[in-house]
Amino acid sequence: MTRAGYDEVVLLTGFPSFRARRMAEEIVSREAPRALVHAVVHPKLRKDAESALDGLPLDARRRVQLIEGDAAAMDLGLSGKEVRALAREVDRIHHCVQVSYVGAERAVAEQVNVGSAYEVLEIARACEHLKCLVVHSSASVSGDRAGVVREADLDRGQRYRNPVEETLARAERVYRRAMTGKGAVPIAVLRPTILVGDSQTGEVDRLEGPYLLILLMLAAPPDFVLPIPGRTDVPLNLVPIDFVTKAALHIGRDVRAPGRTFHLVDPHPLASRKVIELVAHAGGRRVPSAFLPTNLTRALLRAPGLERIVKSPRAFFEAMILPVTYDHAGADELLEGTGITCPPLSSYVDHLVSHVQKWLDARGERRDAEQHDPLA
Repeated sequence: MTRAGYDEVVLLTGFPSFRARRMAEEIVSREAPRALVHAVVHPKLRKDAESALDGLPLDARRRVQLIEGDAAAMDLGLSGKEVRALAREVDRIHHCVQVSYVGAERAVAEQVNVGSAYEVLEIARACEHLKCLVVHSSASVSGDRAGVVREADLDRGQRYRNPVEETLARAERVYRRAMTGKGAVPIAVLRPTILVGDSQTGEVDRLEGPYLLILLMLAAPPDFVLPIPGRTDVPLNLVPIDFVTKAALHIGRDVRAPGRTFHLVDPHPLASRKVIELVAHAGGRRVPSAFLPTNLTRALLRAPGLERIVKSPRAFFEAMILPVTYDHAGADELLEGTGITCPPLSSYVDHLVSHVQKWLDARGERRDAEQHDPLA
């Protein structure tokens, strides 16, 4: 590990998850400041991590160094020698490791989301020149709160709808304690709202959340109109991954960021009805004429036996019935004048739908191939 020739050295956890991969690409795609990334990779994911780097230009590829470890293990699973070397070099840490799948077991969510918080803090405290530990969290830590949620809010009597929300909130409490007092760590917490794929390509790692709504529409017969659970007036705050990574990189480099929490949002979120209309039009489908009443939707989401088949869409459909607005004054302050803004959904919904359609087409081709008998 060497710092020579680099303006900045970044420790990145969670690689090669989609969020961490896009974060690494964003860091090394910029020539100034010239940055080196040390990406912590679980040994089981080494090949996936190497494949994830293949698409980068050679110079950028050389500036991402893979280190085998485990973000939920002691010292991130790194050796004492590796920790000491990182402590001398690292300027910033982007902590992207996260269990976000709402169907995850509680024990796994606790181990990764909470356990890794303690471990990355130990590494951060050891760093001799740390400017900022950037924690990639989620606006979902507000749980079932309605109304306006401020960036500084955390514990406001909310209930958590799944272990992911609860453990991410518990992790934020750990970070907040570390922000103050003797030996305070410079930490900035980022909370994006509902994350979707790239606004230019639609690329995403897995189809969940809003993508399941798109899947339902595209998989249904063209003349079939799906009744959608939710309310027509509730804003759905979607943010594309490219906006989030650009904002995260800039905020993490801003001297005003440590000690604060930032909501990364669409400043003008569309109502559920408008989102569904855009998706339907982009997919060539009829616009649903009816939304299920809120009380009926809640009852359906809690129906016995439904848990095993709707674990993934549950959080998204619950978001469609929760009237919540996320304050973003702090993020606006730091992003002002940078040109980094969340694009309107209308400008990229076609890419999201196209990505799902390509996935459905590829899935259909695989099924056809499996059913074909070459000896027939």
